[in-house]
Amino acid sequence: MAERIGLGMDVHAFAEGRRLILGGVDIPCERGLDGHSDADVLAHAVADAILGAARAGDIGKLFPDTDPAFKDADSLKLLAAAVAHVRAEGWRVQDVDAVVACQAPKLSPHRDAMRQNLADALGVPVESVGVKATTTEHLGFEGRGEGISAYAVCLLERREEPS
Repeated sequence: MAERIGLGMDVHAFAEGRRLILGGVDIPCERGLDGHSDADVLAHAVADAILGAARAGDIGKLFPDTDPAFKDADSLKLLAAAVAHVRAEGWRVQDVDAVVACQAPKLSPHRDAMRQNLADALGVPVESVGVKATTTEHLGFEGRGEGISAYAVCLLERREEPS
């Protein structure tokens, strides 16, 4: 049985007139994130970690922002599709841990819902998904309120030879 670790990172700038979606949760905020899809920076970082662990490229390769089919796409559906992609290669998600960096809004009240949404998209128990949030003490673009970044690690396990 083989195991692999992947690292994912994503960043989006704030934009007026958009909803703020993180981990599939609609967070009350006066601004959302700019992006081709729903700009769920957390789901994107997790997808990149999973795809990276499977050596299957990144979310932009699977779902290019030049393709109108992905305009305003639900990032949890994209994440589930990324999981299906690595499953077809014989990999199974074991564990995911992620951190979201933003000065505001406060994310801790939404953490459990984010974990559950991600677990559902990944097809794993909620205990296999960690989500944390941190401020950057007013440093960097996150601290200046210009955007949000997310980082994720994923552990995959090979269960069978690729089909």
